[in-house]
Amino acid sequence: MKLEQKDKSLLFSETMVPDIFFSEHLPNMPGDYLKIYLYIAFLSKYDKDIKLNDLSKKLNIPLKTINDGFKYLEENNLILKKSTGYIIIDLQEATLHNLYTPNLTMSKEKIEQNAKNQSRAKAIDHINNIYFQGIMGPSWYNDIDLWFTKYGFDEQVMISLFDYCYNKSAMHKNYVKTVAEAWSSNKIKTWSDLDKYYQKQENLNKFKKIISKKMGKYNGLTQYEEAYIENWVENFGYDMSVIELALKRTTLKQNPTFEYINNIITDWHDRNLKTAQEVSLFLEERKKQEKSVKDLKSKVHKINYKQRNYDNLDFLYANNTEINKEA
Repeated sequence: MKLEQKDKSLLFSETMVPDIFFSEHLPNMPGDYLKIYLYIAFLSKYDKDIKLNDLSKKLNIPLKTINDGFKYLEENNLILKKSTGYIIIDLQEATLHNLYTPNLTMSKEKIEQNAKNQSRAKAIDHINNIYFQGIMGPSWYNDIDLWFTKYGFDEQVMISLFDYCYNKSAMHKNYVKTVAEAWSSNKIKTWSDLDKYYQKQENLNKFKKIISKKMGKYNGLTQYEEAYIENWVENFGYDMSVIELALKRTTLKQNPTFEYINNIITDWHDRNLKTAQEVSLFLEERKKQEKSVKDLKSKVHKINYKQRNYDNLDFLYANNTEINKEA
């Protein structure tokens, strides 16, 4: 495998790594992949041929990790595969190429859009200064601009998106994009939408804590158990008073599961019971029906019992008659 680089340096020269690498790639790059990238960047200055096995031994990294590392570097546009090996991509040149667009004459729509862009630019500048300490990578600008268009977020929501991810210590694009997708799927566009969403999530978390405590789940709920609760609250529209009635019905059952509770609550939903009062009336009515059935069975049992007694008496009477005849 041959490694090449456009600009060759003399022996004893420095291996230059542009700042764009530190802002765009370093924060999310696994440690072993970083070692691979820096070492092949160093070797590429001298057009060195190196085998992956040798690279594995030199860096003390498993061969599988070496292969995965090269795949990662290629997918993140840090190296380019050729028939003879790889080229180390000039990050500054590549970034400039991605950012460059011809400055065409502006239409009326473009001018109107610029007014909106000025507001967005202020929001992006705030994001850069607060969450990136003023050194946000250029590709972030394009992504944020794209997210404004794709998700329809206003400036406050976009800032809140980065604030949320920053507080989670997860300032990498995949995570930010995942949160943005989640907010968008919940129809969040304005600060008011986001505030309502937060209130709903806070209410849902309260339900989870209450239910977890009542079910003795002191180590927390599983992902599937949380999904049950979210379905009861968000899709069925039940509040804690209805769920409480279902939880009470588990007292006579040994080791009740969430699936058991879900079957109860789903049955109520299928019967179009919406409030705790409607559920209580249904349970009282069913209790009366069960009592009626029980009373009816009891009466039938007594009738059968009496009938069996009569049959026995008839048998005895018949036997006594035969004995009397013989006598």
